[in-house]
Amino acid sequence: MIRLSPARRATLQRIAFPLLVSLSAMMIILGKADQVVFESLRSSVIDAAAPALDMLSRPLATLDSLVQRVRDVIIVYEDNARLVQENERLLGWQQAARKLASENAQLHELLKLAPEPAISYVTARVIANSGGAYVRSLMVNAGRENGVVRGEAAVNGDGLAGRVSEVGSRAARILLITDLNSRVPVIVEGSRQRAVLAGDNSERPSLRYVEAGGAIKIGDRIVTSGQGGVFPPGLPVGVVTAFDGELARVEPYVELSRVEYLRLVDYGLADALPDPVPIAPRGGRRAEAPSSGQPARH
Repeated sequence: MIRLSPARRATLQRIAFPLLVSLSAMMIILGKADQVVFESLRSSVIDAAAPALDMLSRPLATLDSLVQRVRDVIIVYEDNARLVQENERLLGWQQAARKLASENAQLHELLKLAPEPAISYVTARVIANSGGAYVRSLMVNAGRENGVVRGEAAVNGDGLAGRVSEVGSRAARILLITDLNSRVPVIVEGSRQRAVLAGDNSERPSLRYVEAGGAIKIGDRIVTSGQGGVFPPGLPVGVVTAFDGELARVEPYVELSRVEYLRLVDYGLADALPDPVPIAPRGGRRAEAPSSGQPARH
């Protein structure tokens, strides 16, 4: 390394500044005097530097594109998470809407067999199915507090399902027309033949005590006759669909295995049923028969 003496160094410093100022002034004068030459020089420098600048800009452009893609992925992820939450909420609303639509359709079905305005009724929901080998009955969430009395007809929009056999304070039991203990006086709508629809715990009750010489055929519509004073005449019951020997089997209009709502109708005929036999207490004294007074209904 060349070392300069302090005297020479001071001399160079004194000369360098004026020399640089003079060179700059000269370049400015020459640039003004011959602008074409300097523009050509600048163009040459730009052309020479362009490949290097292009090579340097490509990684930067790639990095910028990568950053933008990462941002897009983050945005898509956030949108997807939001859409998943919205989809879960919509599925919940969809299930609620389907349930309400099903209940609405069933309640509309009840309106098909709306009783006369003077007749009182209670619409109840089925809360238990006591179906088994020896009994065919349902339990509904309406009882004495709602004005339900024993013997009322249980119907829906399709027809007769059964009658109220037992009544509690807040619930009642419905004896279905397919139960072994069910007997419903009916009439064949076309031929006006009278018979008794007798349940035997099967899906299709049979017609008993048909008038002699009566001809019943498949497809005949069965309705209540009004005899016996329990049910009014004209309630739809079912249709003859098969024969078991000489017994005509009736398919009920009401799909008893899937019924969810029933209308308990008071036709004012419940007094025709005999009072239930009271059960004697353990002390040996016979219990008094329950009072027949029931709360009023609208």
